[in-house]
Amino acid sequence: MTDTVTRSTELVDGIYREGAPITDTKAPGGDIADKWTTRKFEAALVNPANRRKLSVIIVGTGLAGASAGATLGEAGYRVKSFCYQDSPRRAHSIAAQGGINAAKNYKGDGDSVHRLFYDTVKGGDYRSRETNVYRLAEVSADIIDQCVAQGVPFAREYGGLLDNRSFGGVQVSRTFYARGQTGQQLLIGAYQALERQIAAGTVEMFARHEMLELVVVDGKARGIIARDMVTGEIETHLADAVVLASGGYGNVFFLSTNAMGCNVTASWRAHRKGAYFGNPCYTQIHPTCIPQTGEHQSKLTLMSESLRNDGRIWVPKNAEDCDKNPREIPEEDRDYYLERIYPGFGNLVPRDIASRQAKNMCDEGRGVGPAVDGVRRGVYLDFADAIERMGEDAVRSKYGNLFDMYERIAGENPYEVPMRIYPAVHYTMGGLWVDYDLQSSIPGLFVTGEANFSDHGANRLGASALMQGLADGYFVLPNTIRDYLAHGPFTKITDDDPAVAEAVQGVRDRIEKFLSIDGTRSVDSYHKALGKIMWEKCGMERTEEGLREAIEEIRALRADFWTNVRVLGSAEGLNQSLEKAGRVADFLELGELMCIDALHRNESCGGHFRAESQTEDGEALRHDDEYAYVAAWEWGGDGEAPVLHKEDLVYDFIELKQRSYK
Repeated sequence: MTDTVTRSTELVDGIYREGAPITDTKAPGGDIADKWTTRKFEAALVNPANRRKLSVIIVGTGLAGASAGATLGEAGYRVKSFCYQDSPRRAHSIAAQGGINAAKNYKGDGDSVHRLFYDTVKGGDYRSRETNVYRLAEVSADIIDQCVAQGVPFAREYGGLLDNRSFGGVQVSRTFYARGQTGQQLLIGAYQALERQIAAGTVEMFARHEMLELVVVDGKARGIIARDMVTGEIETHLADAVVLASGGYGNVFFLSTNAMGCNVTASWRAHRKGAYFGNPCYTQIHPTCIPQTGEHQSKLTLMSESLRNDGRIWVPKNAEDCDKNPREIPEEDRDYYLERIYPGFGNLVPRDIASRQAKNMCDEGRGVGPAVDGVRRGVYLDFADAIERMGEDAVRSKYGNLFDMYERIAGENPYEVPMRIYPAVHYTMGGLWVDYDLQSSIPGLFVTGEANFSDHGANRLGASALMQGLADGYFVLPNTIRDYLAHGPFTKITDDDPAVAEAVQGVRDRIEKFLSIDGTRSVDSYHKALGKIMWEKCGMERTEEGLREAIEEIRALRADFWTNVRVLGSAEGLNQSLEKAGRVADFLELGELMCIDALHRNESCGGHFRAESQTEDGEALRHDDEYAYVAAWEWGGDGEAPVLHKEDLVYDFIELKQRSYK
């Protein structure tokens, strides 16, 4: 990365300041197919004896964190691993359902590393970095071999070969899966590898610990401050490098498919210490979720995108039919709108496109299911044709656990009546900015998986999250962090170092502040209020007017939070109200930055749809001459405007063009 301390003193558009441009200086030159091989060779080595003297902290035990911990522990480094769950096995990666991509071309249908690379860049609406995406495609095949060797029970064809299915945004079958439990099975594999290193003594595990601050000494990341969530003790943990694998920030919307505990605190604490935040407005709305049923809900449930392989999505052609039993609506009165609008891809268009079209159908008054706030927000996902073609037993063998889950939640049998689905917040493409080595703008701080911004641009293709998490943890980070660690041994840091003491005191002061406000509103009420602002004004569709309103509303809500929130209990022992307070306080700051990022990017791309920038037929309209860059935001200070650093996106191996899936 290159930048300079100079920055504009004038506000741009009244909301942010301009900083110096940045570049990724770690990716080698030459042909894109050779870059990763070159970088691995050029990266300095650490001999086995020296590895035992070097320490790494890893925050998060999902696919990215568990695989990184297992691999670095196996290599001989001293690793400390942290998660806020009671076991690494409960990390949110367990909730992923549909599959994991890999360019193995088992179906012989034209897949390749370059095609996976191309599909990913195109799917991200040409807003991702070429070099990182190609590397992801390149190592994808190795992930499958690794997981099979661990015993992950991927689905197999009758002859015993690994099976594949298709996902949105592609026309080949490259998605490996384990029914609808792929994330769970992959996480068990990574978890077992991690536990093996815990037993071997190379990894020390800290469950029920939440990172509350990053320790930066002499400009380098050297540790974290964590709270023991059971005893309430504030602990200092120091190391030679820190890895954040703490997931995404979708819970800023309150209602999302994320587990309720998912948060942005680890990343946001690092951001406030100097780590740039890349493309925060790029959030993904998943089209295949069970619709909201009322104000009582605290989360939404994902139905795997794999269902779009065999299920057909439709709404009634006539609004007056929306009250009818769907089985009573004749074929000629059904609008299979994705098949109609996008004949080339049909129901397998990318998630952002499928989500917006579902919203459009409901906005036209053709939504189905019970009304929430006077509007029917649901479309049908129908398996009648698949059951007739394949038989119920075949459908059950492919999707049975998903159908069972739907029936338990919705109270309807999807073998007999169509599922009802509607888009919901699912994944975040934005995250901490990293270079080709996965190092943030703070030396010694590395960021993997969904916590970084690097691979998906403005929209993630289905089944690529698991691919990125395991690629980063098993194959990328172990080959790049050694280049940083090879510069050791590092100066020994102790708990009484001024920077460490300041970090600890900052955490204690913040906790004391939460407990002393003694207001009248619960933390959850603020979270829900923030979520409504974000969903309505920074959700599936954004406008300049709405975003400006959202920024002001979030600022007012945050000011009220710090004077009127009520946090019960004490700092000692288990206190979920206190945990939530810290997370929501960070969401309130992140939400404002997301709206600022969305407001400054006056174009539509992927999951970021500005109503002012669309084609005549309502598709996203990019402006490559103005916005073909990564927006890397620097923390400006409390009460100060953020600083925008631009990393220009250069495409040497793919042609920039408007996306079309028709």
